[in-house]
Amino acid sequence: MNGLVIILAIVSLMAGYGTFTALKNKNLLGIVFGAGSFLVFGWFTVMTILHHGFPTGH
Repeated sequence: MNGLVIILAIVSLMAGYGTFTALKNKNLLGIVFGAGSFLVFGWFTVMTILHHGFPTGH
């Protein structure tokens, strides 16, 4: 599960950056899909950390 948390967090950060870029370019469809992806993957990241704990890398 440690790898899943890291992957979900990276995807969530990339979706957040994509949403910010879409906001700068005034791209409505990019804002909708980027924000949706950010919220969904961010939620999965938070809930995975709460359920399985923070990855320790041991």
